Amino acid sequence: MPNSALLCGAAARRQLATARLCLLFTPELAPAGRELEVLEAALPFVDLLQVRPKPLGSKACAEARATHDWALRVLDLLAAHPGCALVLTVNDRVDVAMALAERGVAGVHLGQSDLDPARARALLGPEALMGLSTHSLDQVIEAEDAPVDYLGFGPVHATDTKGYTQGLGSELAWIAGSAATRPLFPIGGIDRCNAGELARIGRAAVSSSILCAADPAAAARELRALLAGSTQGSSSSASP
Repeated sequence: MPNSALLCGAAARRQLATARLCLLFTPELAPAGRELEVLEAALPFVDLLQVRPKPLGSKACAEARATHDWALRVLDLLAAHPGCALVLTVNDRVDVAMALAERGVAGVHLGQSDLDPARARALLGPEALMGLSTHSLDQVIEAEDAPVDYLGFGPVHATDTKGYTQGLGSELAWIAGSAATRPLFPIGGIDRCNAGELARIGRAAVSSSILCAADPAAAARELRALLAGSTQGSSSSASP
């Protein structure tokens, strides 16, 4: 049975249009044994959740088994929070997205070296949500012809999570966001010190700034407020 807390199809796209905070759930970043506890704390402030198990510093595609098993754990966690409506996707693995679609996984996020978006769309069907990573303005423009619903753009700043030592900068992210005709999520090295630079875009995808935080809920709340253009860090709900 699908999870009532999860949004798919048209409902997922409506949420995507106003989404502010995407959490890339990389279990390896959270304290061992407390991965789901950390995720649970952040849930009220997250619009889009991507399951992304991956060895730190690696750009390789995760094994299907790891993605599938962590997605199931996240699905079980979300089943206990029916009032926390969000969009759940998996990273890279079209096969896992297909296998868990009936459980509430809305779709997949693809990298530039993953399955071609047109082929992924043919496999997943028209209702599935699909994202695509971009790393330059040229790729953002090229993605206009791709059958995807949103874009990731980065790294905006240097990040150890995927081994990038240099970022593209917030200014280029603003330009990319203006050029894109679909929601664009800056990603890479975004934290409480620089998230406010992205308020003009109003959204971002983060991982370590929440998963490594001493207080994940407070970190997620503050990031959300900064992306909304607030300097108070007092946002207490998941509304845009």
